Amino acid sequence: MSAPRLVIAGAPQTELLGQNFASILALRRSEADEFFAKPAPQGLSEDAKNVQRQAFAGLLWSKQFYHLDVRTWLDGDPAGPPPPESRKKGRNHQWSNLYNADVISMPDKWEYPWYAAWDLAFHCIPMAQIDPDFAKEQLTLLFREWYMHPNGQLPAYEWAFGDVNPPVHAWAAWRVYKIEKRVRGTADRAFLESAFHKLLLNFTWWVNRKDAEGMNIFQGGFLGLDNIGVFDRSAPLPTGGFLEQSDGTSWMGMYCLNMLAIALELARENPAYDNVASKFFEHFVHIAHAMNDRGPGGIELWDNHDGFITTFCICPTAIASTSRYVRWWV
Repeated sequence: MSAPRLVIAGAPQTELLGQNFASILALRRSEADEFFAKPAPQGLSEDAKNVQRQAFAGLLWSKQFYHLDVRTWLDGDPAGPPPPESRKKGRNHQWSNLYNADVISMPDKWEYPWYAAWDLAFHCIPMAQIDPDFAKEQLTLLFREWYMHPNGQLPAYEWAFGDVNPPVHAWAAWRVYKIEKRVRGTADRAFLESAFHKLLLNFTWWVNRKDAEGMNIFQGGFLGLDNIGVFDRSAPLPTGGFLEQSDGTSWMGMYCLNMLAIALELARENPAYDNVASKFFEHFVHIAHAMNDRGPGGIELWDNHDGFITTFCICPTAIASTSRYVRWWV
C-alpha cells in the first residue's frame, strides 16, 4: 500500500509568504499605530511616544501562563514517586491553599518565569491605560482565596510566598479604578468594592502580624529597599537574638490613606462605608504619632538632620551580654 500524497490545488505561490502578505502586514501595522497612539498624552514628542510604545509592548510581552499547585508539590503526584518528607516542612509548606493556573504579568519573563505580587501591582497602573480589564483581573486574582492565604497575607513570589512585600495593592486598585474612569468615561465600582473587601483582610493581617508590640510601628524585613544585605532581615539572625524594625511603618501610613480614599469613594453611594473611612483616618493619625514619638527608647523615627526615616534594631546576641542599638537606613 503506497503512502498518501499531499496534493495542493492551484498554481504554486510565487511569493514566499503569499500574494496578500504585504497588504496584511500594512494593515496590522496601521492597527498597531492606532492602538499605541491612543494613550499618548497630547503634545508628547515623537521620541517620547516611541519610548512609551516600547514600554507598553514590553509590558504586554511579559504576560505568561503560570501554573503551580502547592498541595500537589507538597504531597506529590499519585502517578509518580513520592517527594521527600522534608518538603512538607520546607519552603512554602504553609501555602497549601495556593493554586495558580492563569496568564499573569511577569516582572520580566525571560529572567523571572514567575509573578511577584508587588511588581504586578505596579504593572497594573500602566496596563490600565491600554487594557483596564486585564489590570483589574490581575489584582482580583491576587485577592482570590486560592491566591491569598487564609490569614490575609498576599503571596509574594515563588521562592518564598510568605515573604513580606510592601502593601501597595490598595494604591494599585485605587489608581486602576481612576485610570479606567478617565480612559473609558465610566468607573467600575463593583471592582473597587470587591477589592476593598479583600484588602480589609490583608490590612488586618498587617496589623495583627507586623505590629509586634501594638505600638503602630510596623516591620517587614524585606520591603524592596535592600535586595542585598549582610543577612536576611526576614529570617532569624544567624547569631541569635532579634531585630525590632520599623521599615513597614511609612508603608502602612500610605496603606491607610489609600483605604481611606477608597472608602470615601464607596461611601458616595453607600453610607455604610462612612464608619470604615473614619477608622482608616484614625489609624493614620496613630501611625503618624508613632513615627514621631514611639521609636525604641522614645527616639523619633524621622531624622531631621539626615532627612531619613530610620529603622532602629535591638540586637541582643549570644555574644554580647547587653542589648545594643543598630541603626538601619530605610
